[in-house]
Amino acid sequence: MWQEDRYRRIRALLSTLHRVSTERIMTELEVSRETVRRDLLDLEVLGELRRVRGGATRPDDEAPIAERAHTHVKFKTAIAKAATSIVASGQTLFIDAGTTTSLLAEELARLANLTIITNSIDVALKMRGIPDQGAPANEVILLGGSIGNRAAATVGGTTVAEILRHRADIALLSPVGIDSQHGASNFDHAETEVSRAMITNADRVVILADYSKIGLRSRIGYCPADRIDLLITNEKATAGKDFPLLKKKLKRIILAS
Repeated sequence: MWQEDRYRRIRALLSTLHRVSTERIMTELEVSRETVRRDLLDLEVLGELRRVRGGATRPDDEAPIAERAHTHVKFKTAIAKAATSIVASGQTLFIDAGTTTSLLAEELARLANLTIITNSIDVALKMRGIPDQGAPANEVILLGGSIGNRAAATVGGTTVAEILRHRADIALLSPVGIDSQHGASNFDHAETEVSRAMITNADRVVILADYSKIGLRSRIGYCPADRIDLLITNEKATAGKDFPLLKKKLKRIILAS
């Protein structure tokens, strides 16, 4: 089979299935694993798909949270550590669900006298914190609502309504992507509505995005660049094509090493 024919078949599979395994492509195209590997590499360079463990997804799809938890951990941890430097005792924080915010919770749990309002079950459990004379070091409010399909987090109208009952000093959010034209964006509609509500009722918006998310746009924009008070990313992000444009639009950037 000619290379362009293989590309066309892979595009068709992704269009139908959204996510396709290497084995499925091998079977459908009757080619070797090495051929599939080369084709996926080429199509990823062209921006037509995103390689994930065991296969590929459409470029605007996000891998399952269990899979994302094992990617770019070093860079996400550096961002989480940097984020603690902007948090002060006595503040109220909105935190959404994601692998980066889960790592952030581990760092914030070392602090005291914070109020954490989150829809993430993982964040809430980690933020129970270090006991201090029999009492939690931080107050943790887990938002009510329905459990989402993609992560152990609450979403829906109840969750949004509860967010709007609170005010926060800072919203700490982790998007699927952030680019100079559309700002922060996400893939899932329900998760996006949660993040958007947190932005509405927060004094400051801080976006936590590792270098791989810079210049990416997912399907639902929820925070334009001019509403972002601070972006925390990695030094490696400066090599990205969109970074100079993004830098011009943002008020402040912290580069975590």
